[in-house]
Amino acid sequence: MTVKVGIVTFPGSLDDVDASRAVARAGGTAVPLWHAERDLRGVDAVILPGGFSYGDYLRCGAIARFAPVMAEIVAAAGAGLPVLGICNGFQILCEAHMLPGALTRNENLRFVNKDVRITITNNKTRWTARYAAAEEITIVLKSGVGAYMADPATLAELEASGRVIARYAEPNPNGSVGGIAGIASPEGNVVGLMPHPEHAIDELTGPGTDGLRFFASIMTSAAAA
Repeated sequence: MTVKVGIVTFPGSLDDVDASRAVARAGGTAVPLWHAERDLRGVDAVILPGGFSYGDYLRCGAIARFAPVMAEIVAAAGAGLPVLGICNGFQILCEAHMLPGALTRNENLRFVNKDVRITITNNKTRWTARYAAAEEITIVLKSGVGAYMADPATLAELEASGRVIARYAEPNPNGSVGGIAGIASPEGNVVGLMPHPEHAIDELTGPGTDGLRFFASIMTSAAAA
């Protein structure tokens, strides 16, 4: 079967087209989802793309969490729907309490835009299954509010349960506690990732193709579900 992946567009989304292209490159069908609608159109997974939803007013992702489409995504994720939040999408997942913690200003208070090395620390999620354990890959980081923070109890739980799915290789580019680049929900179907795998799917336009397997992973796991 062809896996259908919903790509949500909020006012201010920048990387929805890039995410759609990555899904197509991985062999799936990208289904556009509009922020003001509640119909998920029968998708097998959802991606919340990067950008500046609602202009990042109030806090990054704080307004997007109240979009009509998010009520449906929260409910569907609770029933097992795979959801990937990239950059601003990760911020939205935290604001919607689908993932714990928060994304804060980079420690140098500057926007970071560069290729980064990350280590896949959990390859058992729906979005990382096509990676090897402890594999190092190169993808793109572009954010000003990208430093992951959480209280000590939350961090301890994330570490103990293996829910940190990726870490930055040294040097830490934004001050994320523990070098955390991405985390997962307890069930592993919801993943937030600050760097952008959709910008590393083509030798011609990105730093290699290391990011493509995030999208290939959901094709495999969704088709088998």
